Amino acid sequence: MIETKHAVGLDIELYRDYLLIMLKSERTGKVVRFETWPGGPVLDFEALAKLLRTFLIVTFNGDGYDRYILDGVSKGFTCEELKKLSDAIIEQRLNGFELRERFDIGRYPCDHIDVMPVAPGQVGLKQYAGRIHAKRMQELPFDPAASVEPAMREVLTGYCENDLDNTLGLFRAVRPQLLLRERMTDEYGRDLRSKSDAQIAEIVLIDKITELLGYRVPDAPKPHKGMTVRYKCPDIVSFRSQTLRDLVKRIEAEAFPVSHITGKVSLPKWLEATQIRIGKGVYRMGIGGLHSSEKSTAHIAGTEFLLIDRDVASYYPWIILVLGLFPKHIGEAFLTAYRDIVERRIAAKRAGDTVTADALKIVVNSSFGKFGSIWSRLFSPDLLIQTTITGQLALLMFIEWLEDAGIEVVSANTDGIVIKCPKKRKAELDALVRDWELFTGLDTEETQYSAIYSKDVNNYIAIKSKDGKAKLKGLYAPPGLAKNPTAVICTEAVVKYLTEQVPLSKTISECRDLSKFVTVRLVKGGAEKYPGSATVDDWVQVRPREWVREPLYRRFGDQVTPERRVSRPKPCLAPVGEPQYLGKVVRWYYGRGELTGIYYCENGNTVARSEGGMPVMNLPDEFPEDMDLDWYVTEANSILENIGYRSHH
Repeated sequence: MIETKHAVGLDIELYRDYLLIMLKSERTGKVVRFETWPGGPVLDFEALAKLLRTFLIVTFNGDGYDRYILDGVSKGFTCEELKKLSDAIIEQRLNGFELRERFDIGRYPCDHIDVMPVAPGQVGLKQYAGRIHAKRMQELPFDPAASVEPAMREVLTGYCENDLDNTLGLFRAVRPQLLLRERMTDEYGRDLRSKSDAQIAEIVLIDKITELLGYRVPDAPKPHKGMTVRYKCPDIVSFRSQTLRDLVKRIEAEAFPVSHITGKVSLPKWLEATQIRIGKGVYRMGIGGLHSSEKSTAHIAGTEFLLIDRDVASYYPWIILVLGLFPKHIGEAFLTAYRDIVERRIAAKRAGDTVTADALKIVVNSSFGKFGSIWSRLFSPDLLIQTTITGQLALLMFIEWLEDAGIEVVSANTDGIVIKCPKKRKAELDALVRDWELFTGLDTEETQYSAIYSKDVNNYIAIKSKDGKAKLKGLYAPPGLAKNPTAVICTEAVVKYLTEQVPLSKTISECRDLSKFVTVRLVKGGAEKYPGSATVDDWVQVRPREWVREPLYRRFGDQVTPERRVSRPKPCLAPVGEPQYLGKVVRWYYGRGELTGIYYCENGNTVARSEGGMPVMNLPDEFPEDMDLDWYVTEANSILENIGYRSHH
């Protein structure tokens, strides 16, 4: 249906005395506008309803907002009544049941997809607009509590159409995920098109368990004040050193607190602070996984050594199956259903059925997060702690075996380790890996690197030996729907330098794709840019070791409290003139000769790393002439320094 049915974006702007409903065709760009206000035209709901019945309606947060407003419109609500409904959604945060009860509304039928839960990252539409490099990023032009004058209606129309463009752009960006969800909808008989990965995992698992039980899966018990869970080390973990055995005993003796409000399990401070030393490595445990402690470190494979990444495939799901873990309130039916899904995915992958394999991968990999969700019927904090700590201890055991054999581990992170192995000992390493896999019942996958450059364990660039391609993690990962762009041309230049020896300045100067130069950032309270700057030196010495700057030069807002210092500060550059409001999500590039930054509206502080930033809320057709290419070369050199390249070479 997504491939064949005509998709139309829908967005609503609602004020106490104005309602605007706009639809825009993805294929033709045609816009249809419905509006009403007190004393104005009556909204033609019959014509709107025909469109709702005919097309595939695409929204952003439609399930959480627009659909309820449409329900009210279908009941003939006035603008004032609709505003009360809107306030109940946004300000009072009533759920669907409460809204239907209070406002006596149903659900007006239409073929609808809400792209917000599907997109990774779960941020607002404005941030997604920056991530897909939308032509225009625009903030709501008027306060939601304002009264809409006639001249404001056209402004709101332009704003609404831009939101529609960005919604449809996001719809196109998540099309592969939507197509997969559509196939899963056909298989499972549930509309999964507007569901997140975690929601799909719960729905599919709960349906399968219900089928096995023959009755509704019971709700998970809610946590109570003072609730704790304990960890029991399984037989698949066994340490040789007394230090590590003592660590296990202390973990088993610990009562892990569970928040009665959020359901979150907390690790004791002593455990998070413990430095676990094995060989040359220092490791730390955390609720998210095991982490090594390298900083600005480079390792190069050469004639004598191999760099080998050993990742555990589907680590947490396999721990659950190997240990036979299941939520106590559900019983072993969970394990039966879970094993069936995991084994079906493996069979589909081996058979080359990528559609089924990818669909079941969503269920397998996303279900684990539900064990820590207080709102899920799979909520099981004891299962969460048993799985994550076992995973960390099993990796530590793996590291201990390798280091005892004299084979160095240079990095460890959640579900895998990187090993620096002498070439002549590769067979011995393979035997140790097989022994660990047999002992734990887990499987690992091998990737060899020619080099790995790490800022730290979560942010690194690894060059694969097989094809010379780079694996990028953390700060250096390619931008996408889950990550704001941050001058990605710098990372691209570094990768070309590391893999092809292309000079940084060549890659940067030859690129004319503005999207690779921009940075997008969420700014709490909104940001502004001043038109000019001036050097300010207005400190006055009032007594020894006391310098005061009176608020005569008001750089920001209504500053009235004098600043004080024990010594005279240096003159500073301060913005002057009337600022331009940019919004809560800001996009900029770095301009030549531009020394001031972008500032928080609330306190006048500089937005992080925005010095020299030139706002570009509307993308120009031409590459900016004032682009400061030297800034990007300097930044790329800084990356090389941070990842340990300079010190190694």
